[in-house]
Amino acid sequence: MRSVRARAAIGATLVVAVALVAAGLAVLSVLRTNLIDQADLQAEVAAREVAGRLALDTAYADLDLDDEEDHPVQVTDEEGRVVFVSKGLRAISGTASRGVSPVPSASAGATPSPGDDDDDGDDDDGGDSARPARGEVSSDDPDFSDGTATVDGKQADYRFAAVEATTPAGLTLTVHAGAPLAAEQEAVNTVRGAMLTGLPLLLAVVAGVTWLVTRRALRPVEGIRREMAAITASEDLARRVPEPGSRDEIAALARTTNETLTALEASVERQRRFVADASHELRSPIASLRTQLEVAEAHPELLDLPGAVADTVRLQVLAADLLLLARLDAGEKPGAARLEVGALVREEVSQRTGDRIAVTVEVEAAEDASYEVNGSRGQLARVVGNLLDNAQRHAESLVAVRVAADGAGVRVEVRDDGAGVPEDERERIFERFVRLDDARSRDDGGAGLGLAIARDVATRHGGTLTVHRAPEGGAAFRLQLPRAA
Repeated sequence: MRSVRARAAIGATLVVAVALVAAGLAVLSVLRTNLIDQADLQAEVAAREVAGRLALDTAYADLDLDDEEDHPVQVTDEEGRVVFVSKGLRAISGTASRGVSPVPSASAGATPSPGDDDDDGDDDDGGDSARPARGEVSSDDPDFSDGTATVDGKQADYRFAAVEATTPAGLTLTVHAGAPLAAEQEAVNTVRGAMLTGLPLLLAVVAGVTWLVTRRALRPVEGIRREMAAITASEDLARRVPEPGSRDEIAALARTTNETLTALEASVERQRRFVADASHELRSPIASLRTQLEVAEAHPELLDLPGAVADTVRLQVLAADLLLLARLDAGEKPGAARLEVGALVREEVSQRTGDRIAVTVEVEAAEDASYEVNGSRGQLARVVGNLLDNAQRHAESLVAVRVAADGAGVRVEVRDDGAGVPEDERERIFERFVRLDDARSRDDGGAGLGLAIARDVATRHGGTLTVHRAPEGGAAFRLQLPRAA
């Protein structure tokens, strides 16, 4: 039962079995009902034929019954006493009569006469409204019952129809005519036997076909499992699981698995490059700081204190950037605080007292609302600060910040009049530890993490960060953020 194939085969077999049993019972019920209806019709026809003759004052001896063996007939009076039986009928049940005589209770050739129970002697047609008029047969639907009859020594099951008739003399008689149920029973037994014989075979076929189809359908899954186990054992994320040629769910699973492996490989490779680049970036300031301290220990008069402080500050900034990137990679979500972007930009610019070029701030007047967004104040301030640091590093005489509305969002644009960013480098500069050739000096170029951090923070806030050519000829970095609801 741990196998999907076994569970599928058993489940399909059970469902088919229940459906076939229900359908078989329904078929048997419908078949039995139809056959009984046919027997009822035959019994009613035979009963009305005899009742019609009795209503015409036909003597018992003149009742010529051609099919007495197939349709036994019994006639009873108003008190349930048997007054006539068909030839060969020796026993009967299901007619509520007092008994059956081997020969007619009335003498052969006699004519039915009123019974002694007609106390008032009123023989007009207005006696019992439920009874047929004299010389007529009841037009009501006959009463049907199941019973048995022994004809010529053979007992069988019959379906009896009871029809009332009133003789011209006013005697009300009840004619019970039977129709054999042997054909119905034989047909039902035949169908039941065929169903009982074919059901196990059909269920075996269903189970076998389900097993084979499921096995074939799950064969690619086993291939995917084996390849995933091999990838896990070898730690080779460049391998991919086989993709079947079909366009079903398993093929979609294989494609999604390969896409996941591709993303995982890229993530692992990115982490490896990150660790290698971080080690390289950390090695330089640490080695420089150690050298200065060792020189200062041997020759205190040669201590480069400003250089040591600068290396320490650079090491501190780099460590903070690496920690922030680690938190972002770990899936740290920005806060849900509500903040005003214009005020945030003004506050960040006002704290930059040591900038080489004064920053110009322009906040357009918002017509419908202020420039409010949801997010982390510290992280968004870090984005603005990184963009301003980048502009200060490359600008010649202009650094400007502009806050404006952009559809349903807020746009923050930081421009400079520097050399700008080549079009083929406009995506590469957002990668980690990437610095263009003219920004590789230790003092001016930084570690190449500022723009990468800015784009990661913007993405996690539901926004974008892109670079374009500024009207002044330099670079224009556009931060797009969704406006708070």
